[in-house]
Amino acid sequence: MRELDAVVKAYDLRGTVPDQLDEALAHQVGAAFVHHFGARKITVGHDMRVSSPGLAAAFAAGANSRGADVLALGFVSTDLLYYASGQRGVPGAMITASHNPPAYNGIKLCRAGAAPVGQDTGLGEIRKLLERDLPPYDGTPGRTDSEDLLPAYSDYLHGLVPLGRIRRLKVVVDAGNGMAGRTVPVVLEHPALEIVPLYFELDGTFPHHPPNPMDAANLAGLRAAVREHAADLGLAFDGDADRCFFVDESGEPVPPSSIVSLIADQVLADRPGATIVYNAITSRAVPERIAERGGRSVRTRVGHSFIKKVMADSGAEFGGEHSGHYYFRRFWNADSGMLAALHVLAALGRTDVPMSKLTAGLARYVASGELNLAVGDSGAALRMVEGRFVADGATADHLDGLTVSLPGRAWFNLRPSNTEPLLRLNVEAGDTATMVRLRDRVLAMLGQARPAR
Repeated sequence: MRELDAVVKAYDLRGTVPDQLDEALAHQVGAAFVHHFGARKITVGHDMRVSSPGLAAAFAAGANSRGADVLALGFVSTDLLYYASGQRGVPGAMITASHNPPAYNGIKLCRAGAAPVGQDTGLGEIRKLLERDLPPYDGTPGRTDSEDLLPAYSDYLHGLVPLGRIRRLKVVVDAGNGMAGRTVPVVLEHPALEIVPLYFELDGTFPHHPPNPMDAANLAGLRAAVREHAADLGLAFDGDADRCFFVDESGEPVPPSSIVSLIADQVLADRPGATIVYNAITSRAVPERIAERGGRSVRTRVGHSFIKKVMADSGAEFGGEHSGHYYFRRFWNADSGMLAALHVLAALGRTDVPMSKLTAGLARYVASGELNLAVGDSGAALRMVEGRFVADGATADHLDGLTVSLPGRAWFNLRPSNTEPLLRLNVEAGDTATMVRLRDRVLAMLGQARPAR
C-alpha cells in the first residue's frame, strides 16, 4: 500500500494522479467506505477533471464489490451530490479536487443526509482499513445504475429561494471550465435573468484560469466582462461549484463576509431570531450585523466538518465562511454555491439599488486577506506570539489556532493549516493603517517568515 499521509487529509482524500491517487486506490476506498458504514446503497458523482470518470467508476466498482448498489450521477457539482445524499438518504462520494490544479484529484465523502465525513467521523477508520486487508466478503455484489438529478436539484433550490418577483438582472457567470458550466444553464434559466456565460465548456485542464476564485487574479476576466456588458452582478464558481464569489456592477469583488451578512439578512427576515453560524476568521462585522437584525450568532472553527456539526447541534438556519462556503439548514446543513447565488439574486432583484449600494454597509473593517507563512515550529511560534501580545494587554482564545483581540476594533487569527506545513494569518482592523501595523508586527515576530506563494 502506498504512503497514505500525502493523500488522506483532514476532510477528504486528495493527491496527484496517478502517483498518489489512482483507480486502484479509488476502488479500495469505495470498498472500505461501504464496509465501514455498512451501506447497502450509495451515490457517486464526479467533476470534469480528466481522471474523474475513471476514478468514479473505480470507486463505484469497489462499493459494488462489498454488496452496495450505486446511484451514479455522472458529471455533477459537489452540492448536487449533497442533494442526492440528502434527498435519497444515502451516503455519497464526490470525485473532485475542487480548486486544486489539473494534476490533482480527490474524493469527498459524506454520510446519509449529506452529513460530513472527517477524521473523527469515519475518515480515520477508512484509512485504517486501507492500511490493512478488508475482511472477506462473499455476499452478492451490488449493481450500478445511472440517473440525472439536475432537474430535480434545480426545482428543489427554487423551492427554497423563489425568484418569482425579481426585477430583470444581467448576470455574468464565470464557470471557470468547471461544473457550474453544467448546472448554471439549468438552475439560472429564468425569465428575469440574462446570463452572460464565461468559460462554460467543461475542461479539466482549465485553459482560461485556475479554478480558484478566492485568488483575486482569477477574477480578472469576470470583472472586465461585468464592466463590458454593464451587468448588474458577476458570479464566479470554483471547480466543483460548491463555492460562489461575487462581483458588483462596477467589477469590484464583494468580500465573502459581506455575502454572509447579506444572506443572514434574508434568513432573519424570514425566520426572526434564527441562529447563524460563522467561522473564527470571518469578519467581526458578521456577528454585529446578526445582532442588529435580532439574530443569534455562533462562532466555530474553520472547516466544513466543524461548521456542519455546530449547525446541527445549534439548530442554525445558515452558516458562512470567509472562503465562500455557505451552509443551509434546509439543504441538510451542507454548503451550496448555487443556493448562495440564488439568495443574492433574490436580495438584489427585490430592490432598485445596485449591488455596491446593497452591500455598502456590510464591510465595516479592513482585512489583510489570508497570508500563508512558512515557519519551522508552528506550536512554538503560536506560544511566542500569544505570550507577547497577552503581556501587552491583549486577550486570546484557542477556538481555532490562536485568536488575539486588541483594545479597539483590531484582531488577528494565526492557525496551522490542516493540509500544509504552514501557519495562516488573518488580520482585521477598523482602518488600513492599524491593520498594516498589526499585520507587520506579527510578521516581524515570526522572524524570517514571509507570505508563501
